[in-house]
Amino acid sequence: MKPTLLYVKHLSICIKIVIKRAVLIYALAVHPLLQKTMTALQVSAREMVQAAYENRYTWDKDFPGYTTDVALKLGDKSFSGTAKVNADLSAEVFGVDDETANKVIKNQLWEVAIHRVSRPFEKSHGANTFKIEGTDENGSTKIAVGGKAEGDAYKVKDNEFVMVHRHIHGVVVTINTFSSYDTGSGYLSHTYDSVYHDPKTGEQKQGRSEFTDDYTQIGDYTILAKRTVTSADGPDMEIAFSNIELLA
Repeated sequence: MKPTLLYVKHLSICIKIVIKRAVLIYALAVHPLLQKTMTALQVSAREMVQAAYENRYTWDKDFPGYTTDVALKLGDKSFSGTAKVNADLSAEVFGVDDETANKVIKNQLWEVAIHRVSRPFEKSHGANTFKIEGTDENGSTKIAVGGKAEGDAYKVKDNEFVMVHRHIHGVVVTINTFSSYDTGSGYLSHTYDSVYHDPKTGEQKQGRSEFTDDYTQIGDYTILAKRTVTSADGPDMEIAFSNIELLA
């Protein structure tokens, strides 16, 4: 006896219902596993960022400050004087009357010092989330930031940040690190570049700058001895610090 058209349709509907139920049961079984996998990936991303963050070289709470001689080359002009970085990381410059040069030296000292501040990871990133977005051609892990700092991004390799993409003071700065310096108590960037973009339009705000930082060990602290900056917008800059002495 041949099946009627009505029977075939009924059988087809039953099969579809069975398939849908099977898919639903499978989804319910797998979904928690997917959630756990996503959570694990998020935890891994957070742990990766935290490891790189805590691997940066910073000064401890006992940092006393220091005095130094300073020599600045700004384009074809040269300046010299002395400077002081206090325990609170404020900077003072002496013997440099040129206003622009004085400001450049003070800004460089402040910029270096502010990156040596030691803050707990959760204080800096507690309101952020992190997500792994694959790897680049160099094997660095790409990490997107959500939460308070949504839109920021990092690349991490060997427990070091090799790319930082952050929204700061109305601009977006992207810094790529090409080599680092191992202090024995954390890493410092040795060669790197930076470029700024408009956060709304993506338009580049200024030319690419290339940096080379060299360091010296003074007592228990690693301190910048020389920074060379080559900028597409100029002028090029070289600033050197010598006769560095820690404050009592």
